[in-house]
Amino acid sequence: MQALPIFFNIAQRRCIVIGGGEVATRKVIMLRKAQGDVTVISPELNAELGQMLAQGEIQYVAASFAPEQLTSACLVIAATDDEAVNEAVSVAAKRLNIPVNVVDAPALCTFTMGSVIDRSPVVIAVSSEGNAPVLARHIRSKIETMLPAAYGRIAAIAGEFRDQVKAKFATTQARRQFWENVLNGPLVERVLSGQEQAARDLLGELLTKAEDSPLRGEVYLVGGGPGDPDLLTFRALRLMQQCDVCVYDKLVSAEVMELVRRDAELIYVGKSRDQHTLPQEEINALLARLALEGKRVLRLKGGDPFIFGRGGEEIETLMQHGVPFQVVPGITAANGVSSYAGIPLTHRDYAQACLFITGHLKDGSLDLDWQAMARPQQTVVIYMGLVGLAQICERLMVEGVSPQMPVAVIQQGTTHKQKVVVSTLEHLAADVEKAGLKPPSLTIIGEVVNLRARLNWFNPDGGAGV
Repeated sequence: MQALPIFFNIAQRRCIVIGGGEVATRKVIMLRKAQGDVTVISPELNAELGQMLAQGEIQYVAASFAPEQLTSACLVIAATDDEAVNEAVSVAAKRLNIPVNVVDAPALCTFTMGSVIDRSPVVIAVSSEGNAPVLARHIRSKIETMLPAAYGRIAAIAGEFRDQVKAKFATTQARRQFWENVLNGPLVERVLSGQEQAARDLLGELLTKAEDSPLRGEVYLVGGGPGDPDLLTFRALRLMQQCDVCVYDKLVSAEVMELVRRDAELIYVGKSRDQHTLPQEEINALLARLALEGKRVLRLKGGDPFIFGRGGEEIETLMQHGVPFQVVPGITAANGVSSYAGIPLTHRDYAQACLFITGHLKDGSLDLDWQAMARPQQTVVIYMGLVGLAQICERLMVEGVSPQMPVAVIQQGTTHKQKVVVSTLEHLAADVEKAGLKPPSLTIIGEVVNLRARLNWFNPDGGAGV
Protein backbone atom coordinates (compact mmCIF):
# COMPACT_ATOMS: atom_id res chain seq x y z
CA MET A 1 0.00 0.00 0.00
CA GLN A 2 1.60 3.23 -1.16
CA ALA A 3 -1.24 5.62 -0.29
CA LEU A 4 -3.27 5.95 2.89
CA PRO A 5 -6.99 5.53 2.16
CA ILE A 6 -8.90 8.22 4.07
CA PHE A 7 -12.33 9.88 3.88
CA PHE A 8 -11.94 13.66 3.78
CA ASN A 9 -14.76 15.87 5.10
CA ILE A 10 -14.96 18.82 2.67
CA ALA A 11 -18.50 19.98 3.49
CA GLN A 12 -18.77 23.79 3.13
CA ARG A 13 -15.00 24.05 2.64
CA ARG A 14 -13.34 25.76 -0.33
CA CYS A 15 -12.36 23.35 -3.10
CA ILE A 16 -10.73 24.60 -6.30
CA VAL A 17 -10.92 22.98 -9.73
CA ILE A 18 -8.63 24.31 -12.43
CA GLY A 19 -10.23 23.71 -15.83
CA GLY A 20 -13.61 24.20 -17.45
CA GLY A 21 -14.08 21.15 -19.67
CA GLU A 22 -15.62 17.68 -19.44
CA VAL A 23 -13.02 16.20 -17.10
CA ALA A 24 -13.29 19.18 -14.76
CA THR A 25 -17.08 18.78 -14.79
CA ARG A 26 -16.85 15.20 -13.51
CA LYS A 27 -14.60 16.31 -10.65
CA VAL A 28 -16.90 19.22 -9.76
CA ILE A 29 -19.91 16.89 -9.60
CA MET A 30 -18.04 14.57 -7.22
CA LEU A 31 -16.99 17.47 -4.97
CA ARG A 32 -20.54 18.82 -4.90
CA LYS A 33 -21.88 15.40 -3.88
CA ALA A 34 -19.60 15.69 -0.85
CA GLN A 35 -21.02 19.21 -0.21
CA GLY A 36 -17.79 20.99 -1.06
CA ASP A 37 -17.83 24.74 -1.74
CA VAL A 38 -16.43 24.57 -5.29
CA THR A 39 -14.67 27.34 -7.19
CA VAL A 40 -13.84 26.69 -10.85
CA ILE A 41 -10.93 28.63 -12.35
CA SER A 42 -10.74 28.68 -16.15
CA PRO A 43 -10.82 31.18 -19.02
CA GLU A 44 -14.14 29.63 -20.07
CA LEU A 45 -16.73 27.04 -18.97
CA ASN A 46 -18.51 24.31 -20.88
CA ALA A 47 -22.31 24.29 -21.01
CA GLU A 48 -22.81 21.95 -18.03
CA LEU A 49 -20.58 23.98 -15.72
CA GLY A 50 -22.24 27.15 -17.01
CA GLN A 51 -25.61 25.74 -15.97
CA MET A 52 -24.27 24.84 -12.52
CA LEU A 53 -22.98 28.40 -12.18
CA ALA A 54 -26.37 29.82 -13.17
CA GLN A 55 -28.04 27.66 -10.52
CA GLY A 56 -25.64 28.89 -7.84
CA GLU A 57 -24.01 25.50 -7.32
CA ILE A 58 -20.45 26.70 -7.97
CA GLN A 59 -18.38 29.85 -7.97
CA TYR A 60 -16.38 30.89 -11.00
CA VAL A 61 -13.19 32.84 -11.67
CA ALA A 62 -12.79 33.59 -15.38
CA ALA A 63 -9.01 33.62 -15.56
CA SER A 64 -5.94 31.58 -16.29
CA PHE A 65 -4.29 29.85 -13.35
CA ALA A 66 -2.17 31.85 -10.91
CA PRO A 67 -0.69 30.44 -7.66
CA GLU A 68 -2.31 33.10 -5.45
CA GLN A 69 -5.74 31.72 -6.41
CA LEU A 70 -5.15 28.71 -4.14
CA THR A 71 -5.21 30.68 -0.90
CA SER A 72 -7.46 29.09 1.77
CA ALA A 73 -8.36 26.05 -0.35
CA CYS A 74 -8.71 22.71 1.41
CA LEU A 75 -7.91 20.82 -1.81
CA VAL A 76 -7.11 21.49 -5.46
CA ILE A 77 -7.81 19.51 -8.62
CA ALA A 78 -6.05 20.31 -11.91
CA ALA A 79 -8.16 19.12 -14.84
CA THR A 80 -6.91 21.01 -17.88
CA ASP A 81 -5.48 19.64 -21.13
CA ASP A 82 -2.36 21.79 -20.72
CA GLU A 83 0.45 19.79 -19.08
CA ALA A 84 2.40 22.91 -18.15
CA VAL A 85 -0.60 24.40 -16.33
CA ASN A 86 -1.29 21.14 -14.53
CA GLU A 87 2.32 20.92 -13.37
CA ALA A 88 2.25 24.54 -12.19
CA VAL A 89 -0.89 23.81 -10.15
CA SER A 90 0.83 20.81 -8.55
CA VAL A 91 3.95 22.77 -7.66
CA ALA A 92 1.98 25.67 -6.17
CA ALA A 93 -0.33 23.43 -4.13
CA LYS A 94 2.54 21.37 -2.74
CA ARG A 95 4.37 24.55 -1.74
CA LEU A 96 1.29 25.59 0.26
CA ASN A 97 0.78 22.05 1.69
CA ILE A 98 -2.63 21.84 0.03
CA PRO A 99 -3.70 18.36 -1.15
CA VAL A 100 -3.61 18.29 -4.95
CA ASN A 101 -4.87 15.93 -7.61
CA VAL A 102 -3.79 16.22 -11.23
CA VAL A 103 -5.99 14.16 -13.52
CA ASP A 104 -4.13 11.32 -15.28
CA ALA A 105 -0.77 12.37 -13.77
CA PRO A 106 -0.18 10.30 -10.59
CA ALA A 107 3.36 11.62 -10.18
CA LEU A 108 2.00 15.17 -9.72
CA CYS A 109 -0.65 14.15 -7.15
CA THR A 110 -0.60 14.08 -3.38
CA PHE A 111 -3.97 12.33 -3.43
CA THR A 112 -6.02 10.37 -5.95
CA MET A 113 -9.78 10.00 -6.15
CA GLY A 114 -11.11 6.47 -5.99
CA SER A 115 -13.99 4.95 -7.90
CA VAL A 116 -16.91 5.40 -5.51
CA ILE A 117 -19.79 3.16 -4.45
CA ASP A 118 -22.24 5.49 -2.72
CA ARG A 119 -24.66 3.97 -0.24
CA SER A 120 -24.62 7.01 2.02
CA PRO A 121 -23.82 7.01 4.85
CA VAL A 122 -21.93 3.91 3.69
CA VAL A 123 -19.32 4.93 1.13
CA ILE A 124 -16.77 2.64 -0.50
CA ALA A 125 -13.90 3.91 -2.64
CA VAL A 126 -11.73 1.70 -4.86
CA SER A 127 -8.31 2.97 -5.87
CA SER A 128 -5.53 1.65 -8.08
CA GLU A 129 -3.25 4.44 -6.78
CA GLY A 130 -3.51 6.08 -10.17
CA ASN A 131 -2.17 3.08 -12.09
CA ALA A 132 -5.35 1.66 -13.62
CA PRO A 133 -8.48 3.83 -13.19
CA VAL A 134 -10.47 1.65 -15.59
CA LEU A 135 -9.71 -1.41 -13.45
CA ALA A 136 -10.88 0.48 -10.36
CA ARG A 137 -14.15 1.28 -12.11
CA HIS A 138 -14.48 -2.38 -13.14
CA ILE A 139 -14.06 -3.47 -9.51
CA ARG A 140 -16.58 -0.84 -8.45
CA SER A 141 -19.15 -2.26 -10.86
CA LYS A 142 -18.66 -5.71 -9.35
CA ILE A 143 -19.22 -4.39 -5.83
CA GLU A 144 -22.26 -2.37 -6.97
CA THR A 145 -24.03 -5.59 -7.97
CA MET A 146 -23.38 -7.22 -4.59
CA LEU A 147 -24.27 -4.32 -2.28
CA PRO A 148 -28.01 -3.48 -2.06
CA ALA A 149 -28.93 0.19 -1.85
CA ALA A 150 -30.66 -0.53 1.47
CA TYR A 151 -27.30 -0.90 3.22
CA GLY A 152 -27.21 2.87 3.53
CA ARG A 153 -30.53 2.77 5.37
CA ILE A 154 -29.20 0.03 7.67
CA ALA A 155 -26.28 2.30 8.57
CA ALA A 156 -28.63 5.22 9.19
CA ILE A 157 -30.80 3.16 11.55
CA ALA A 158 -27.71 1.93 13.40
CA GLY A 159 -26.62 5.55 13.75
CA GLU A 160 -29.94 6.39 15.44
CA PHE A 161 -29.21 3.83 18.16
CA ARG A 162 -25.48 4.42 18.50
CA ASP A 163 -25.64 6.54 21.67
CA GLN A 164 -28.08 4.15 23.33
CA VAL A 165 -25.80 1.17 22.62
CA LYS A 166 -22.81 3.10 23.92
CA ALA A 167 -24.70 3.85 27.15
CA LYS A 168 -25.79 0.22 27.51
CA PHE A 169 -22.40 -1.46 27.11
CA ALA A 170 -19.33 -0.39 29.04
CA THR A 171 -16.65 -1.74 26.69
CA THR A 172 -15.89 -1.39 23.00
CA GLN A 173 -15.65 -5.17 22.72
CA ALA A 174 -19.15 -5.64 24.15
CA ARG A 175 -20.60 -3.01 21.81
CA ARG A 176 -18.94 -4.59 18.81
CA GLN A 177 -20.29 -8.03 19.67
CA PHE A 178 -23.79 -6.59 20.11
CA TRP A 179 -23.72 -5.00 16.66
CA GLU A 180 -22.29 -8.14 15.06
CA ASN A 181 -25.12 -10.21 16.54
CA VAL A 182 -27.68 -7.66 15.33
CA LEU A 183 -26.31 -7.49 11.79
CA ASN A 184 -26.19 -11.29 11.55
CA GLY A 185 -29.85 -11.51 12.53
CA PRO A 186 -33.24 -10.68 10.96
CA LEU A 187 -32.84 -6.88 11.19
CA VAL A 188 -30.98 -6.68 7.88
CA GLU A 189 -33.68 -8.63 6.04
CA ARG A 190 -36.39 -6.35 7.41
CA VAL A 191 -34.62 -3.29 6.03
CA LEU A 192 -33.94 -4.99 2.70
CA SER A 193 -37.66 -5.77 2.39
CA GLY A 194 -38.64 -2.17 3.14
CA GLN A 195 -39.80 -2.72 6.74
CA GLU A 196 -37.67 0.00 8.26
CA GLN A 197 -39.91 0.82 11.23
CA ALA A 198 -40.13 -2.90 12.05
CA ALA A 199 -36.32 -2.97 11.96
CA ARG A 200 -36.18 -0.04 14.41
CA ASP A 201 -38.65 -1.77 16.71
CA LEU A 202 -36.61 -4.98 16.58
CA LEU A 203 -33.37 -3.16 17.34
CA GLY A 204 -34.95 -1.41 20.30
CA GLU A 205 -36.25 -4.73 21.61
CA LEU A 206 -32.85 -6.40 21.24
CA LEU A 207 -31.18 -3.54 23.05
CA THR A 208 -33.66 -3.69 25.94
CA LYS A 209 -33.13 -7.43 26.36
CA ALA A 210 -29.35 -7.31 26.04
CA GLU A 211 -27.26 -7.52 29.18
CA ASP A 212 -23.88 -5.97 29.75
CA SER A 213 -22.60 -9.23 31.21
CA PRO A 214 -19.08 -10.69 31.10
CA LEU A 215 -18.25 -11.83 27.59
CA ARG A 216 -17.76 -15.52 26.89
CA GLY A 217 -14.61 -16.11 24.94
CA GLU A 218 -13.98 -18.70 22.26
CA VAL A 219 -11.08 -20.00 20.19
CA TYR A 220 -11.21 -20.42 16.41
CA LEU A 221 -8.58 -22.91 15.28
CA VAL A 222 -8.32 -22.02 11.61
CA GLY A 223 -6.24 -23.48 8.81
CA GLY A 224 -4.81 -20.63 6.75
CA GLY A 225 -3.82 -22.85 3.83
CA PRO A 226 -0.44 -22.98 2.08
CA GLY A 227 -0.21 -19.28 1.21
CA ASP A 228 -2.61 -18.23 -1.55
CA PRO A 229 -5.46 -16.31 0.19
CA ASP A 230 -7.90 -17.47 -2.49
CA LEU A 231 -7.64 -20.97 -1.00
CA LEU A 232 -9.21 -19.94 2.33
CA THR A 233 -12.64 -21.35 3.14
CA PHE A 234 -15.63 -19.02 3.51
CA ARG A 235 -15.90 -20.01 7.15
CA ALA A 236 -12.24 -19.25 7.80
CA LEU A 237 -12.61 -15.79 6.31
CA ARG A 238 -15.73 -15.07 8.37
CA LEU A 239 -14.00 -15.98 11.63
CA MET A 240 -10.87 -14.05 10.65
CA GLN A 241 -13.04 -10.96 10.30
CA GLN A 242 -14.70 -11.23 13.72
CA CYS A 243 -11.82 -12.13 16.06
CA ASP A 244 -10.57 -9.88 18.86
CA VAL A 245 -7.09 -11.43 18.94
CA CYS A 246 -5.13 -13.32 16.28
CA VAL A 247 -2.41 -15.73 17.40
CA TYR A 248 -0.49 -16.66 14.26
CA ASP A 249 2.60 -18.58 13.25
CA LYS A 250 5.48 -18.31 10.82
CA LEU A 251 3.85 -20.27 8.00
CA VAL A 252 0.87 -17.94 7.58
CA SER A 253 1.48 -15.84 4.48
CA ALA A 254 1.42 -12.04 4.56
CA GLU A 255 -1.43 -12.09 2.03
CA VAL A 256 -3.57 -14.22 4.35
CA MET A 257 -2.72 -11.99 7.33
CA GLU A 258 -4.06 -9.02 5.37
CA LEU A 259 -7.54 -10.56 5.66
CA VAL A 260 -7.56 -10.64 9.47
CA ARG A 261 -9.75 -7.93 11.00
CA ARG A 262 -7.80 -4.68 10.94
CA ASP A 263 -8.20 -3.73 14.58
CA ALA A 264 -7.60 -7.21 16.01
CA GLU A 265 -4.64 -7.60 18.35
CA LEU A 266 -1.90 -9.62 16.61
CA ILE A 267 0.30 -12.00 18.60
CA TYR A 268 3.13 -13.73 16.74
CA VAL A 269 4.14 -17.14 18.07
CA GLY A 270 6.08 -18.35 15.05
CA LYS A 271 8.47 -21.25 15.32
CA SER A 272 11.38 -22.27 13.16
CA ARG A 273 13.92 -25.00 13.69
CA ASP A 274 15.46 -24.59 17.17
CA GLN A 275 13.96 -21.08 17.49
CA HIS A 276 10.63 -20.92 19.27
CA THR A 277 9.07 -17.53 20.00
CA LEU A 278 6.90 -19.39 22.50
CA PRO A 279 7.13 -23.07 23.47
CA GLN A 280 4.04 -25.01 22.43
CA GLU A 281 2.89 -25.45 26.03
CA GLU A 282 2.90 -21.67 26.51
CA ILE A 283 0.93 -21.18 23.27
CA ASN A 284 -1.68 -23.62 24.55
CA ALA A 285 -1.94 -21.72 27.83
CA LEU A 286 -2.07 -18.37 26.03
CA LEU A 287 -5.08 -19.42 23.96
CA ALA A 288 -6.96 -20.57 27.06
CA ARG A 289 -6.10 -17.41 29.02
CA LEU A 290 -7.22 -15.05 26.26
CA ALA A 291 -10.51 -16.89 25.80
CA LEU A 292 -11.16 -16.93 29.55
CA GLU A 293 -10.75 -13.13 29.45
CA GLY A 294 -13.80 -13.07 27.17
CA LYS A 295 -11.95 -12.62 23.88
CA ARG A 296 -12.65 -14.31 20.57
CA VAL A 297 -9.28 -15.78 19.69
CA LEU A 298 -8.25 -16.70 16.17
CA ARG A 299 -5.51 -19.32 16.21
CA LEU A 300 -4.34 -19.03 12.62
CA LYS A 301 -2.05 -21.72 11.28
CA GLY A 302 -0.44 -22.34 7.93
CA GLY A 303 -1.93 -25.32 6.09
CA ASP A 304 -4.31 -27.44 8.15
CA PRO A 305 -4.27 -27.32 11.97
CA PHE A 306 -4.49 -31.11 12.29
CA ILE A 307 -1.70 -32.01 9.87
CA PHE A 308 1.62 -31.26 11.58
CA GLY A 309 -0.05 -28.19 13.04
CA ARG A 310 -0.30 -29.29 16.69
CA GLY A 311 -3.97 -28.44 16.69
CA GLY A 312 -4.74 -31.53 18.72
CA GLU A 313 -2.42 -30.41 21.52
CA GLU A 314 -4.02 -26.98 21.61
CA ILE A 315 -7.63 -28.13 21.83
CA GLU A 316 -6.73 -30.63 24.57
CA THR A 317 -5.69 -27.67 26.72
CA LEU A 318 -8.82 -25.73 25.78
CA MET A 319 -11.01 -28.66 26.80
CA GLN A 320 -9.20 -28.92 30.11
CA HIS A 321 -10.11 -25.28 30.82
CA GLY A 322 -13.67 -25.55 29.55
CA VAL A 323 -13.02 -23.11 26.70
CA PRO A 324 -15.38 -23.44 23.69
CA PHE A 325 -13.69 -23.73 20.33
CA GLN A 326 -14.24 -24.29 16.62
CA VAL A 327 -11.91 -26.06 14.19
CA VAL A 328 -11.83 -24.93 10.57
CA PRO A 329 -9.80 -27.22 8.31
CA GLY A 330 -7.50 -25.67 5.75
CA ILE A 331 -5.88 -26.90 2.56
CA THR A 332 -2.74 -28.56 3.81
CA ALA A 333 0.60 -27.77 2.17
CA ALA A 334 0.82 -31.20 0.56
CA ASN A 335 -2.42 -30.71 -1.37
CA GLY A 336 -2.03 -27.05 -2.25
CA VAL A 337 1.66 -26.96 -3.05
CA SER A 338 1.68 -30.16 -5.08
CA SER A 339 -1.29 -28.92 -7.13
CA TYR A 340 0.36 -25.58 -7.89
CA ALA A 341 3.58 -27.39 -8.80
CA GLY A 342 1.73 -29.60 -11.30
CA ILE A 343 2.50 -32.80 -9.36
CA PRO A 344 -0.46 -35.08 -8.51
CA LEU A 345 0.14 -36.96 -5.28
CA THR A 346 -1.50 -40.13 -6.59
CA HIS A 347 -1.75 -41.54 -10.10
CA ARG A 348 -2.91 -44.98 -11.14
CA ASP A 349 0.25 -45.55 -13.20
CA TYR A 350 2.76 -44.37 -10.60
CA ALA A 351 1.46 -44.12 -7.03
CA GLN A 352 -1.39 -45.88 -5.26
CA ALA A 353 -0.53 -44.42 -1.84
CA CYS A 354 0.71 -41.17 -0.36
CA LEU A 355 2.73 -40.82 2.83
CA PHE A 356 3.00 -37.54 4.79
CA ILE A 357 6.19 -37.23 6.84
CA THR A 358 7.47 -34.48 9.11
CA GLY A 359 11.16 -33.86 8.45
CA HIS A 360 12.07 -33.76 12.12
CA LEU A 361 10.51 -35.20 15.24
CA LYS A 362 9.69 -33.47 18.52
CA ASP A 363 13.27 -33.76 19.75
CA GLY A 364 14.72 -32.55 16.42
CA SER A 365 16.04 -35.96 15.42
CA LEU A 366 15.69 -37.74 12.06
CA ASP A 367 14.66 -41.10 13.46
CA LEU A 368 12.02 -41.74 10.80
CA ASP A 369 10.33 -44.89 9.51
CA TRP A 370 12.77 -45.35 6.65
CA GLN A 371 11.37 -48.71 5.51
CA ALA A 372 7.88 -47.26 5.14
CA MET A 373 9.28 -44.29 3.20
CA ALA A 374 11.18 -46.60 0.83
CA ARG A 375 8.19 -48.65 -0.33
CA PRO A 376 7.53 -48.63 -4.10
CA GLN A 377 4.41 -47.30 -5.87
CA GLN A 378 3.87 -44.44 -3.47
CA THR A 379 4.48 -40.72 -3.08
CA VAL A 380 6.31 -39.39 -0.03
CA VAL A 381 5.66 -35.79 1.00
CA ILE A 382 8.08 -34.35 3.56
CA TYR A 383 7.16 -31.31 5.62
CA MET A 384 9.92 -29.23 7.25
CA GLY A 385 12.65 -31.42 5.80
CA LEU A 386 14.95 -28.88 4.15
CA VAL A 387 17.63 -28.86 6.84
CA GLY A 388 18.02 -32.64 6.89
CA LEU A 389 17.52 -33.12 3.16
CA ALA A 390 20.96 -34.60 2.41
CA GLN A 391 20.64 -37.12 5.23
CA ILE A 392 17.11 -38.10 4.12
CA CYS A 393 18.24 -38.73 0.54
CA GLU A 394 21.27 -40.76 1.61
CA ARG A 395 19.23 -42.94 3.98
CA LEU A 396 16.51 -43.64 1.39
CA MET A 397 19.16 -44.80 -1.10
CA VAL A 398 20.56 -47.09 1.60
CA GLU A 399 17.04 -48.51 2.00
CA GLY A 400 17.00 -49.41 -1.70
CA VAL A 401 15.32 -46.42 -3.33
CA SER A 402 16.84 -45.75 -6.77
CA PRO A 403 19.28 -42.82 -6.91
CA GLN A 404 17.38 -41.77 -10.06
CA MET A 405 14.07 -41.47 -8.20
CA PRO A 406 12.58 -38.08 -9.19
CA VAL A 407 12.20 -35.54 -6.41
CA ALA A 408 10.89 -31.99 -6.26
CA VAL A 409 11.35 -29.30 -3.63
CA ILE A 410 8.88 -26.41 -3.73
CA GLN A 411 9.57 -23.16 -1.90
CA GLN A 412 6.64 -20.89 -0.88
CA GLY A 413 4.23 -22.94 -2.95
CA THR A 414 0.91 -21.47 -4.20
CA THR A 415 2.29 -17.92 -3.95
CA HIS A 416 3.86 -15.71 -6.58
CA LYS A 417 7.21 -16.39 -4.93
CA GLN A 418 6.90 -20.11 -5.69
CA LYS A 419 10.14 -21.71 -6.79
CA VAL A 420 10.53 -25.36 -7.78
CA VAL A 421 13.63 -27.53 -8.05
CA VAL A 422 13.21 -30.89 -9.79
CA SER A 423 16.06 -33.35 -9.43
CA THR A 424 16.88 -36.94 -8.51
CA LEU A 425 17.50 -38.45 -5.11
CA GLU A 426 21.29 -38.54 -5.58
CA HIS A 427 21.60 -34.94 -6.80
CA LEU A 428 18.78 -33.25 -4.89
CA ALA A 429 20.74 -31.84 -1.94
CA ALA A 430 23.32 -30.22 -4.20
CA ASP A 431 20.70 -28.81 -6.59
CA VAL A 432 18.66 -27.34 -3.74
CA GLU A 433 21.75 -25.73 -2.23
CA LYS A 434 22.71 -24.29 -5.62
CA ALA A 435 19.22 -22.83 -6.08
CA GLY A 436 19.33 -21.27 -2.61
CA LEU A 437 15.94 -22.61 -1.49
CA LYS A 438 14.82 -21.66 2.00
CA PRO A 439 11.89 -22.57 4.28
CA PRO A 440 9.00 -22.88 4.00
CA SER A 441 9.60 -25.66 1.51
CA LEU A 442 7.94 -28.98 0.78
CA THR A 443 9.66 -32.07 -0.64
CA ILE A 444 7.87 -34.59 -2.89
CA ILE A 445 9.50 -37.95 -3.68
CA GLY A 446 8.08 -40.35 -6.22
CA GLU A 447 7.53 -41.15 -9.89
CA VAL A 448 4.64 -38.65 -9.97
CA VAL A 449 7.23 -35.86 -10.04
CA ASN A 450 7.91 -36.78 -13.69
CA LEU A 451 4.40 -35.56 -14.52
CA ARG A 452 5.33 -31.97 -13.73
CA ALA A 453 6.89 -31.53 -17.18
CA ARG A 454 3.42 -32.03 -18.72
CA LEU A 455 1.10 -30.78 -15.99
CA ASN A 456 2.85 -27.61 -14.82
CA TRP A 457 0.16 -24.90 -15.07
CA PHE A 458 1.03 -22.28 -12.45
CA ASN A 459 3.53 -19.72 -13.68
CA PRO A 460 4.16 -17.14 -10.97
CA ASP A 461 5.93 -13.87 -11.70
CA GLY A 462 9.53 -14.52 -12.60
CA GLY A 463 8.96 -17.94 -14.13
CA ALA A 464 7.69 -21.32 -13.11
CA GLY A 465 10.75 -22.38 -11.17
CA VAL A 466 14.14 -23.95 -11.64
